[in-house]
Order: sequence, then structure tokens, then C-alpha cells
Amino acid sequence: MGLKEIAALQEAPYMRKPLLDVIFASDKRKNVLLLLQDGPQRTEVLLDSMKTTRQALLPQIRILEEHQLVGRTDDSYELTTIGHLVVERMPYLLGTVKALEIDTDYWGTHDLNFIPPRLLERIGEIRNSTIVNPSVIDLHDLMKDFYETSIKSKSLNIATIFYHPQFIGLFADLIRAGISVRVIASEDMVEKSRTNVGEVLDSMIGSEFFQLWVYGEEMKFMSFAYNDLYMRMSPLTDTGRYDFKHLISFDQEAVGWARELFEHYLKGAARITDI
Repeated sequence: MGLKEIAALQEAPYMRKPLLDVIFASDKRKNVLLLLQDGPQRTEVLLDSMKTTRQALLPQIRILEEHQLVGRTDDSYELTTIGHLVVERMPYLLGTVKALEIDTDYWGTHDLNFIPPRLLERIGEIRNSTIVNPSVIDLHDLMKDFYETSIKSKSLNIATIFYHPQFIGLFADLIRAGISVRVIASEDMVEKSRTNVGEVLDSMIGSEFFQLWVYGEEMKFMSFAYNDLYMRMSPLTDTGRYDFKHLISFDQEAVGWARELFEHYLKGAARITDI
């Protein structure tokens, strides 16, 4: 490189980082932006909140200033207009990333098309979840969380395309305890239930605590359910198979998300009043 090229580089404008790197490549920069979303903050407040030193923090704030995300007045910092636009979407994006990074292989190999777009966009609401891959010896006990959480709840709500032999016993126990049960089933499941447990199911339908609904269109998932304490989702793989892996969460935001998913399918279902 000649002297002219070196001089040109020295005179060139500051080489800025990509905005995504500015926001997410440093926890300090990300946390400063989040702390400023409630209004201007003095440097000492930021240092105390982040448990750090001026030497460590100020270079990161300077990067935010250089990218027009943060402005300074005396010893206080605040978000710029651009900063506000970015920070308004940060919790949403961070939640989405946190939900997906639980197990990217799981999300990438399962069909999520059964989730309506408005809820898929809010997948970050189920970020505090766990992917369960039961062993062969545990397959018989898949209803344990259903039972233990539902018996402590006011209701159980489940949408499913498959008939589990433990369903009837679970539903009967909940009905006896005065706990409301709502089931959205595929047409195939309803027909199989008529054959296997039609009489018992008919007596349940006569209870004020039980509702059975049939969904007329294809349900492209194995099941999902929620009660007051818990949600569970079992999507099919992207090849249309069921691999026994499922997602569970005891987080109330995830329960609320599952409630909206259930109500979405309920709108397209017809209630069955007798078997």
C-alpha cells in the first residue's frame, strides 16, 4: 500500500459497525439501550444498574452515540428517535431468539404451519420452555404433567388428533373434581372414540364440566393443551410424523399464548352434544 492509499484511509469517514452488531454483539450496549427505554439516565445510574465501571461502559456508550442511537446531555444519556424505534422492537426480537435457541434443531425439523401467523410472530412468548424427548420406558407416563397440573386448575383445554387410552380416566377424574374440560378433536379421533368408549363419552357430554368439539379441517399437529399452570405442544415433524418430542412450559405468558391458540381452533370447530 502506497502513501496515497494510506492518506486516503486516514481521511476516510469512520467505518461504522452493522447496526445489528452494535445492538446485539455487546451485552453492555444492549443493556444500556434497554435501560434507557424508560427515559434519560445519569451515568452513575447506568453504572450501578449494570454493576460495571466507567472504563468498561463509556467506550460502549460512545459506539451507541456514534451510531445515533443514544444522545448525551451533561452527564445523562437518552435514546434518540432512531434509538426509540430500535428499542421498541428489541424485547420482541430477543424473546423470539430465546424461544428458538432452546433447540434450533427441534424448531427446524418440526412443522409449525398449524400456528396462525399472528401467534407465530409472537413465538417469543413461549421462550421459557423445555423440549422433552422421553425415553421408551417413559412413554407410558406422558400424561403425568397433565394430571398433576390439571387437578390443581380450574380447567383443562386440549386439541388433539390422537386417542390416548389415559384420556378418559383423566377427564373423568377432572369432571368428578368439578374441573372444566374442553376437547377439540379431529373427525378421525371422534369416530375412534365412538367405537372404543362411546357410552362413557356420552355420559361425560351430559356433564356441565365437559365439552367436546370436532374440528372439520385437517389438524396438522399431534396435540397441544393448557391449564391454569402449564402448557404443552406436540407438533408433527416436517415429514408429517410424530416423534414423541414435545414442548412444555410452566410460564404464565406461555399459558396465555396457548390459550389464544386454542381459541383460534375453537372458532373453526363444532360442538358435539351427543355420541
